[in-house]
Amino acid sequence: MKIASVFDPSFAPYGKVLEGYDTAGLVAAMKTIPLPETGTAYEAGIPALEAADIFGPLGTNAYGGMPIQIGMCWGRNTRLNCLEYHRDSELNIGEGDYILLVAKAEDIVDGVLDTAKVKAFKAPGGAVVEVYATTLHYAPCQAERDGAFRVAIVLPRGTNGPKPAIKPLNGEDKTLWACNKWLLAHPDSGEAAQGAAAALRGVNIDIAADL
Repeated sequence: MKIASVFDPSFAPYGKVLEGYDTAGLVAAMKTIPLPETGTAYEAGIPALEAADIFGPLGTNAYGGMPIQIGMCWGRNTRLNCLEYHRDSELNIGEGDYILLVAKAEDIVDGVLDTAKVKAFKAPGGAVVEVYATTLHYAPCQAERDGAFRVAIVLPRGTNGPKPAIKPLNGEDKTLWACNKWLLAHPDSGEAAQGAAAALRGVNIDIAADL
């Protein structure tokens, strides 16, 4: 699979890199959190990361004054497994280089997305990468075959919290997986086994051979 850079013009439909932020303190805080022994971990809000100086500017500047949370996804991963989206942009800040697998919400047809539409982009550590609300994404991938990743995840506060109790009104409601989180799972994924909508068709992409 071709892996482009987030600085390449081909990333423009999916997001952009935000300039002017000092991420050094956040990156240092991320490095203090041990990697899981296997797989990946995710926490929506981590006090040590939210104590970094960048927390204020991200809330006031990047999110225009909205209340935010800074969590992290970290571990080892090379597979697609799922794609998710929110009603707002997500910011990703890596402790080191990492790879995003993304697709466009407009390519969902009758509630299903063909994984052939998925693209891969590499982001450098320390960069603030905005992933648009219309961009499908999920857990980052490591940038080296035997490596790992730590990626800070910035979102409006409450995102990825408990799923609200709703009466489904349409097909999209069936993919609501958590607060402000709509999830399309590959049938082979653990999330599908847990009841997530199996709405990805095609190969469950694994970029291990491309690293």
